[in-house]
Parts: sequence; structure tokens; C-alpha cells
Amino acid sequence: MTASVGSATAGAPLTVSGLASGLNTSQIISSLLAIEREPVTRLSNQQTTIEGEQAQLRSIQSSLTQLSFTAQELGSPVLFKTEQTVSSSNPVQIGATTSTGAAIGGYEVEVTQLANAAQRTFAFKSPAAAETLTIDGQEFEVPAGASIQTLVSKINSDPKATVYAAATNDETLVLSTRATGATGPGYIAVSDGGGMLVEDGALAKEGRNAELTVDGVPASSTSNTVTDAIPGVSLSLKALTTGSGPVTIVVEPPAPNKSAIVSQVQSFVSLYNTTVSAIEKQLSTKPPSDPVTTAELQTGTLFGDPELEGVLNGMRQGIYQPQSGLPLEMSSLADIGIGTGAATGSGAPAQSAIEGQLKLNTAELESAIESNPAGVEQVLRQWSTGFQTLVNAEALPSGNLEVRIGGDSTQLTELTQRIGAMNEAIALRQRTLEAQFAAMEAAVSRNQSQSSYLAAELASLNGESSSSSSSASPSSVVSSSSGG
Repeated sequence: MTASVGSATAGAPLTVSGLASGLNTSQIISSLLAIEREPVTRLSNQQTTIEGEQAQLRSIQSSLTQLSFTAQELGSPVLFKTEQTVSSSNPVQIGATTSTGAAIGGYEVEVTQLANAAQRTFAFKSPAAAETLTIDGQEFEVPAGASIQTLVSKINSDPKATVYAAATNDETLVLSTRATGATGPGYIAVSDGGGMLVEDGALAKEGRNAELTVDGVPASSTSNTVTDAIPGVSLSLKALTTGSGPVTIVVEPPAPNKSAIVSQVQSFVSLYNTTVSAIEKQLSTKPPSDPVTTAELQTGTLFGDPELEGVLNGMRQGIYQPQSGLPLEMSSLADIGIGTGAATGSGAPAQSAIEGQLKLNTAELESAIESNPAGVEQVLRQWSTGFQTLVNAEALPSGNLEVRIGGDSTQLTELTQRIGAMNEAIALRQRTLEAQFAAMEAAVSRNQSQSSYLAAELASLNGESSSSSSSASPSSVVSSSSGG
């Protein structure tokens, strides 16, 4: 048999293409190397598992950090900043607001007249020649052939003008004072020497003040926005109350914004439950018995993690643990409507309570805010401080989770270096084996060639010997007679 042995090129491993020995050399090398690669596979799997754990720790760290920020908002003094609310029994007729302190109480407001602007109506004729129009001493230059819209634009765009202009059609111009309120008979003085405007006196209207009563006391205002009828309250007059009766304006005492507090607590409870569920899922997920894929190797990496168990236990205990220095009746979140929920009808705790999920009793929280806002503020502020201390010990950049994440990174770096070194050693081993088997194949091939040569030589020698023996005949004996 003739062996064909491949040669090694620069930088490439030696390959064996012909097998003089009759052995599957490539398979033998692969089998030997597969055994040596098993430790590399184990380290690679370990690396994948650590990467999965690190990703989960980062996710939990992010959730806890966000939860800490939300808890911080519960303890913010801004959340309990007092403000006054003003309400109207009929905001369609009278609106009410306050931006500063207002006199508390209820007020009965009646509107008998709304404030309006003075008006004059004119017939318009486009001027044949340029002319000057004077309104309350303010001059407007009107070019020849100007349209009514040109005149309206000139008046309305002039910041010094005392009136606004409106074109109800191509031939009718209405001028109204820019400010509402009583004007008396002398209003909107118009001088037009060219006859561009001709007034319809029957449509002239004086400006009027708004007329109203507050608890029966008459009041007047040049504007429909009245700021001095109720101390600290701005009334927006929108319609007459004649026939419908007075509108009640109620000014509440200064108090925290109850809806804002409830909304902030709801946001915290929702995020708290999401975070707890995510951690619980990691703690309760067991790793597969024989993981193979990346997903399987990264499943259950935090199963039963004692540190995370401790964090959850601390978070749960903080809900019911009384805060030091506070009255017993209002010293924990449970006292203001924040807890894990009541037992079910059978007396057993609900599943959400077992899992540590929070529930907010909105009515109980609102009642606590109404009856003792300072007490609620103290509970939330003091609890928030303790909760942040607990969570931040895990979630901050210098916290326990960051330390673990950093440890995982160090371990991953070490594994990468070990795997790299082992792969280099295996590659060297592969080249050595290929060279050794190639040399063996070459030796076998040479032996086979020599064997064939010797066999041929022996066969040749044997052939020549046989031929010599067969060509030789016996000696002829010639007898001569005695007569010679």
C-alpha cells in the first residue's frame, strides 16, 4: 500500500490525507483531543452560568435602585406641602382659583351683569384716495383702494390702539374697546374726513362693569375676572346666575394634596410588587439537572440565594415594624393602609400576602391624611429613611450587589484567560499528534515500499535460479569402437 502524507504549510497544522497504516488517524486524534477539551467545556459552561448570574444581579440592582428613588419621594417634604383648594358648585357659570392664601369658608355668589367692552359699528367704503383715520387720537394711514381686511389688520396690529377691529362682512366694521368696563357716553372717538366710515348710531353700546353679589354684598368689576370679591380668590365670571340661584364657592383650609400623596404611594406599591416578584422568581427557579444550552446554563443561578432572601425579609419586616419615636397608633405603614392584605374567607392568608405583595387601602390612607396629615408624613418620612438604608446597602454602586457583580467580572476574566491558555495547549497538542502520526504514516509507507522491493527482489532471484536449473542437459557419453 502506498501512503500519501500531506505536508504542513507555514502556520497551518500538519494533516494526514493517506493512511498507510490502515488506521483512521484523524478520528484517533479527534478522540484524544476531545478528552483534553472536556475541562475547557466545563470552564466555558461555568463562564456562561456566571454571565447569567451577573445579568440577573444587574437587573435586580437596577430594580432596587429605582425602588429606592420612589421610596425617597414618599419622604420628601414637597409631597406634604400644604396648599388650598377652591371649588365652584357651577364652574360653567363661575370658575374659582387661588394662587396664594385665601380666606377659608363657603361663599354665595350671584352675577347679574357681565363686564363688556364699548362698541361702535360702521359702514365701510374703500377710499378712492389715501387718507388718515383717527381713533381716540391714534392715527392710521389708509392707502387708496384699501379693503376692510387691510384696515382691520392695521388697527389690530398697532400696540398703541385703544380698540380692536372686526369685519362682520365686506362692508361692516365693528370697533370695540380693548378693555372692558363702564365707559360712559364718551367712547371710541372716530375722525374720518374722507367718508371711509359711516357710523350706525343705533348699534352703539357703552362699556359696562360686571355686577355681582357675594353673600348679598354688592360688588362691581371692570373685568369678568374678579380678584377682590373674596380675599385670595380669583373669580372667573362666565354667565349670569339669574334664575338658577347663587353659585357656591368653597375655600378649603390649607392641607397637603391628598390625591398627590395617594398617587405617589400607589406608584411605590406597584413598583415594590414588581420588584419583589422578580426577585422571588429568581429565588424559586431551580437550575436544570443536566443543562446544555445557554438558556439552561443561565437558569436558576440565584436559586435560594441567601443574600437576596435576607433583603426580601428585611423589606417585608419594614412594612409592619413600628418606627421609633412615633405614637403607637400611627407608627408603621400598616397603620395608614399599606400592608400585605387581609386573610381570605377561610382565615388563611392570601397568596399575595404569602409572596409579600403589598396592597393599598386607599380609603384608609385618605382618612389618615385628612385626620392626621402630620402623622402620615412622619410615618412615611421615617420609614422611607430606613427602607433606603436597607435597599441602598445592596443597590448602590458601593453596595453588596455591585461587589458581587464585580467579583463575577473578575472570575469571568480569569476563566477567559484559563480557557485561552488551555486552547493554546490543545492546539499545540493537536499539531504534535498530527506530526507524530504523519511521521508514523511516513515510516509505515517506507517500510511497505521496502517490503515490496525486497519481495520483488526475492521473487526475481528465485526466478533466475529456477531458469538455470531447467536449461542444463546431462553429459553425452561417446563410445568409440576399438577399431579406432
